[in-house]
Amino acid sequence: MSYNIRVFLCDDHTLFRQGIRKLLELEHDIEVVGEESNGNAMLENLKKTDPDIILMDIAMPGMNGVIATSKVKKILPQTRVIILTVYEDETHVFNAIKAGAMGYLLKDVSIDELVEAIHSVYKGEALIQPKIAAKVLKEFTMLDKRTMKEGDKFYNDLTEREKEVLRLIALGGSNKEIAQKLDISEKTVKNHISHIFQILHVNNRTQAAIYALEQRA
Repeated sequence: MSYNIRVFLCDDHTLFRQGIRKLLELEHDIEVVGEESNGNAMLENLKKTDPDIILMDIAMPGMNGVIATSKVKKILPQTRVIILTVYEDETHVFNAIKAGAMGYLLKDVSIDELVEAIHSVYKGEALIQPKIAAKVLKEFTMLDKRTMKEGDKFYNDLTEREKEVLRLIALGGSNKEIAQKLDISEKTVKNHISHIFQILHVNNRTQAAIYALEQRA
């Protein structure tokens, strides 16, 4: 039998890790190529196992999942990380995204939701669990009601439409999805994003979204 998606598990809870492995091995197009209980051990086996997807816990001994994620992206940039954790506060979400994670799920997800997330991230889509995404959206909604730190006027230099685009970027919206949501052309979306990058002095979509959130008072 041939497999398409190579998955590595990194979680210090042995019973949870083994349970996930048994469930994923029932999927016809997923192969679990390795598992470890901490970031250091995972990195040692990274090139040897060459996973497409890593399911990564955050709180682990030795090296936490956020640091491990950033190191994975330097060693094997093509490998995609999905955070699978109990932490749902925005600080952990933002730090994980900044480190390079493409997915963020809580451990109460069903196996069907997890498998769907693996497929989505494998195809290059960013995925944040809906109730986590709702928190991110709430933070962006509140940005306009807060006073930015004194001396930092970058965010306030954005137009209202650019702020709308920025909020949708934070939720992983593609240019096409943002265009449909705001009833504008994809070319206009690209122009807005280019200007946002220029104003905020950032190089990509994730940095733009995280920048705005970090500057809140």
